[in-house]
Amino acid sequence: MPAIIITASQLAAFGTTWINNKGALSRTPPYSSSDLGKVFDTAVANALAQMLGNIPVIRPNPNDLLPQHHNCVELGPVRVIGGVRPQNFDVGYRPDGIRFAFDSKTLNDAKSVGKNWQNMVNDLATEATTVHTRFPHAIVAFMVVIPTPCLVGSNRVAMVDTLERISRRIGIDAPNHLAEAISLALWDPHTGSIDPNLPDSSSILRIEQFSTQIEQAYTSRYKGLPPHVN
Repeated sequence: MPAIIITASQLAAFGTTWINNKGALSRTPPYSSSDLGKVFDTAVANALAQMLGNIPVIRPNPNDLLPQHHNCVELGPVRVIGGVRPQNFDVGYRPDGIRFAFDSKTLNDAKSVGKNWQNMVNDLATEATTVHTRFPHAIVAFMVVIPTPCLVGSNRVAMVDTLERISRRIGIDAPNHLAEAISLALWDPHTGSIDPNLPDSSSILRIEQFSTQIEQAYTSRYKGLPPHVN
């Protein structure tokens, strides 16, 4: 799976908006928090489609329980009826039931990070659980996207430790609340760049490791199975 590359030019306008809004993004376009998530969603969908053989990327109808094309990546909202609750994901691949489900999560100001990050972690665990209880072979992945200035002090350490703890579900017998891959993408509003130092280069949360983790999990579970030929 190709690496997920988010360029400074893609994030520059979000940074300008964040600065002009005194350290926050709006919930309404343009350059809103949801627009920011879509930048990462699109990059993941395109990379996944390339890994799967350059298959099409299609936008589904929100309530569709089956894909519109027999072999496509869907760029949200992707409806999954899980073991806990129905859930919409931002990216999905479901040729025979869900094989890959991805959500991006954005926290965009210091107050939101301090107040909501633990609730966000609960959401990640619940989303992973609702997929894995019905589809234990499925790959569930997340990206958490936060401006670097908003994640400081004890919250930074606690979030990194917590996300690392619930990531890397290697085998299908691992706990359902774990995810196969999680990336913590911290970005600098002043430059638009993904932070090269946080998380640490050795962390499994680095965005550079995201695609490798997904490809390894997908290959171990689905190599040689239809619709793939090898």
